[in-house]
Amino acid sequence: MTTTASRHPEAPGALSFPRHSARTQRFTLGAPRAFTIAPDGERVVFLRSAGGTERSNRLWVLDLAEGAAERLAADPDALLGGRGERLSAQERARRERSREGSAGIVAYATDAAVELAAFALSGRLFTAELRAGTARELPARGPVLDPRPSPDGRHVAYVARGALRVVGAEGEDDRALAEPESSEVTYGLAEFIAAEEMSRSRGHWWSPDSDRLLVARADESDVRRWWIADPANPGEEPVRVAYPAAGTPNAEVRLFLYALDGARTEIVWDRARHPYLARVHWSADGAPLLLVQARDQRTQLHLAVDPETGATRTVHVDEDPDWLELLPGGPAWAPDGRLVRIADEGGARVLAVGDRTLTGPQLQVRAVLDIGDSDVLISASAGEKASAAAAGAPETGEIHVYRVNELGTERVSDGAGVHSAVRSGAVTVLSSARPDRPGTVVRVLRDGRELVKIASYADEPRLAVRLRLTQGGARRIPCAVLLPAHYQESDGPLPVLMDPYGGPHGQRVLAAHNAHLASQWFADQGFAVVVADGRGTPGRSPAWEKAIRDDFTLALDDQIEALHGLAGAYPLDLGRVAMRGWSFGGYLSALAVLRRPDVFHAGIAGAPVTDWELYDTHYTERYLGLPSSNPDVYAANSLVAAGELTQAATPARPLMVIHGMADDNVVVAHTLRLSSALLAAGHPHEVLPLTGVTHMTPQEQVAENLLLLQVDFLRRSLELPRK
Repeated sequence: MTTTASRHPEAPGALSFPRHSARTQRFTLGAPRAFTIAPDGERVVFLRSAGGTERSNRLWVLDLAEGAAERLAADPDALLGGRGERLSAQERARRERSREGSAGIVAYATDAAVELAAFALSGRLFTAELRAGTARELPARGPVLDPRPSPDGRHVAYVARGALRVVGAEGEDDRALAEPESSEVTYGLAEFIAAEEMSRSRGHWWSPDSDRLLVARADESDVRRWWIADPANPGEEPVRVAYPAAGTPNAEVRLFLYALDGARTEIVWDRARHPYLARVHWSADGAPLLLVQARDQRTQLHLAVDPETGATRTVHVDEDPDWLELLPGGPAWAPDGRLVRIADEGGARVLAVGDRTLTGPQLQVRAVLDIGDSDVLISASAGEKASAAAAGAPETGEIHVYRVNELGTERVSDGAGVHSAVRSGAVTVLSSARPDRPGTVVRVLRDGRELVKIASYADEPRLAVRLRLTQGGARRIPCAVLLPAHYQESDGPLPVLMDPYGGPHGQRVLAAHNAHLASQWFADQGFAVVVADGRGTPGRSPAWEKAIRDDFTLALDDQIEALHGLAGAYPLDLGRVAMRGWSFGGYLSALAVLRRPDVFHAGIAGAPVTDWELYDTHYTERYLGLPSSNPDVYAANSLVAAGELTQAATPARPLMVIHGMADDNVVVAHTLRLSSALLAAGHPHEVLPLTGVTHMTPQEQVAENLLLLQVDFLRRSLELPRK
């Protein structure tokens, strides 16, 4: 791995860990990412910034046919003439949905041959010729969003002011194919729910023949409007956002097929019964393929589209009494025309191709990475049965890459760690993060043999992670335990800091060094830090994830079980236990001190969801149903329900609540309502408002001081000596 010195006047060695972590965006800046492999196997395209503290990503090409030499394909500083970026409100919102904190080229798309790349900078449209190594701006209406070349490289589609537009690759004939009928309508973009909760970040898809596009139309007319204000600047108008809270109307999403001459055909399915457009797949291997879901997410249809008429036919139906999980890479067509999907069958999450299931309970399939002529590349972790059979839980926190076909399953990645891959033909880019070393190693393989490593410029943390991966309690809850770097057994038991996310889609117990840096820093302040992934978290089995249906509080029960299960093996002082967390982890932390003050003596709740009727439809209704149908369920899971605080916290435990005032995902009303309810109940607490901060905390000073203030609060609350 290659590292470069920071360009900031302070050398990394002189920085505290909180400042160094904040400046490097948790040591992700300078690491290669977003890989695309040319089908001829000659080029790998990727993004990487120039150093570990440089936010601006550049576009790079690795020429495998030229001695595996890297060359710069597009430099934002040169293309913008040294001027800083100016982002539109829509682009800022797109980056918030994807949790994108860097700058420069944060995303790109290519043609089928991976010879032309398109990307937006400062709301302007740029393309890069990847063989020639030249980049230029194309004249386009702005601000430009999500540009995508046609497969033949002759056109670029993009979105501007809600319209889906197409321009020639030479900059000619820029025109609107689909224009919004009102300010509440957009063409070609993912609506809030799709981007935030379905992992569908796009809204237009080229045909394999480059002659048509599928275009999503989102109408937010019926979505309730909320106002996100900046109280620190009372002269500024609040921002008006369309937020579909649980039980309220969603955006109306329709899908149209547009020819390049503007002719359009609507794609028809029963949108009343299946309103969610979750996935769109269009390849040369079959008809356009849609995945649409019912609002309760217990039924979904795989639909093949007739491009001539817009009619759809049902290819497959999935049903589940709890909910159906959306996973990356599927559904899609195999080259032989069979449907590739991930399904929950026989107590496991499996890969299905056509009418055959190709994996079993030994694996928990997490994503389809690539579909080849003779196999499917997947990401998977050990299934619940495999974990139970493994003495000492050797695969706790590991995620591996596998090749799967009718003949069996072969693991591609090697060694403990968290692995992911991108593949095209014989070339694979394999990324591996390991528990015993910092960062991620990226290797390029051809037919399984390593050709080259792609250099990382990420800073290395000056922090030694002492990671112990284990399982706790009767349920064998996956856990990570971190002790102070210089801890010795003679030091005796340590105050405990539970540091979970603990909820859906948020695995924290990972066999990767950098995933535990902040936890280790807290440990080095004199704590035994425990990270536990209880029921509801991903990676183990469908039943494990779905146990929290109607009851998020089971996640708290599992934190307690893990804590007590580990106490005999680790130096845990159960008389001094705190919890910290963000988002669902913030909810869990507040829940801990309010409902179980007998176990938890302090809590730090960052951006907590306190009233589930204030959170969005697709997420909340998946687990709790509709508020109108399940009012008791919502009340039982709420932190602000009257009964909750009547019976809460005796004695009252210290609680710090942190919230970004500009958060449009978990709005600050959650914290304000909690604070009001706590005050009415006579429960002392602290509220830390973060001016101008969203659900992310990318600002360097904010991110650093948040860690320092949390340690100070924990020392005060647990009556520990200050350092």
